[in-house]
Amino acid sequence: MPKNKIHELVVLGILTGLAVLLSYVFAIQTPFVRITFGFLPIALAGAFYGPWKSGLVGALDNLIGTAVIGTSIFFPGFTLSDFLTGFLFGWFFYHKEIRFPYVCVPFLLVMLLIHLGLNTLWLVLYYDKAASAIFLSRVIKNLLCFPMEVGLFLAVYKAVGKQVIKGLV
Repeated sequence: MPKNKIHELVVLGILTGLAVLLSYVFAIQTPFVRITFGFLPIALAGAFYGPWKSGLVGALDNLIGTAVIGTSIFFPGFTLSDFLTGFLFGWFFYHKEIRFPYVCVPFLLVMLLIHLGLNTLWLVLYYDKAASAIFLSRVIKNLLCFPMEVGLFLAVYKAVGKQVIKGLV
């Protein structure tokens, strides 16, 4: 196996492990709202390795987190949501210049389409509750977390991006 492939596999494994830890171990959770930092390794995987591999990191984060740690429910829709989150980050970040206004677009799409759209749908289906009972708290959480997520991603990418990219070349 070439050196670059081994390095890629190791970094993707580390990012998957970090995603599980930040999503399930160090998470603040209620039945309808969960605040985590698990988006960060998934977005970094998207920036370094592209949409398919970061989608896989997102899906594995969900599967491993619910199977091993078990602090949340397993529902296939959430696995799909996590894959799509990683895919979107990879689609927008891979081989692109990472700058502030541009970074807001994928985070906004993930917030609207996945967190407020799909994940709310999965919660409504799973808990058999009215969307109106769930939606408002999710909107507030996402509006508060959006600037924090964008800023944190930019700070971490700036700090570790060059070291990881050096290992890819």
